[in-house]
Amino acid sequence: MLELFIVFFKIGLFTFGGGLAMISIVEDQCVNKYKWLTSKEMDELVIVAESTPGPIAINCATYTGYKTKGLLGAIVATLAISLPSFLIIYLISTVLDNFLEIKLIAYAFMGIKIAVSYLILDVGIKMALKLDESYFKYLMVLISFLTLFIINVKSLSVSSVLIILFGAIVNLLYEVNRKWFT
Repeated sequence: MLELFIVFFKIGLFTFGGGLAMISIVEDQCVNKYKWLTSKEMDELVIVAESTPGPIAINCATYTGYKTKGLLGAIVATLAISLPSFLIIYLISTVLDNFLEIKLIAYAFMGIKIAVSYLILDVGIKMALKLDESYFKYLMVLISFLTLFIINVKSLSVSSVLIILFGAIVNLLYEVNRKWFT
């Protein structure tokens, strides 16, 4: 139980950028190092955690904790991944009024943004490489990337829920009518 707490506390402490940036680190620890999850379970976990309410990192921690140590494990892992963020924000709010106005801190956070972008891209590439070899699926990845790129460049306000639902519907239609595409 202590090991579970320490692993998720470290993930929460040293990962910036939210849940998507944490996925690579969660996978490295839970699949590769501790073998708490299989690679297939991790892939399925990411899909479910991304499509259910709540932060993806907390969903991942809760599931992994539950799978390894039951209900108490779920509680411990969830608290462990959440505690660092709470403590850091509490410390910042009580100690420094203008935290990001300090030049060194601002420069550090610019570097963190770049690293977070890489971590999120890394997760996307790993997920795309695990797709079954289907030109349609690769086309969907390319269309999704281009769509999100245009949305961000044009600063359009589009709900991520709509994008996820659209992807689900298009893939469902493809799978139901697969004989027409092969």
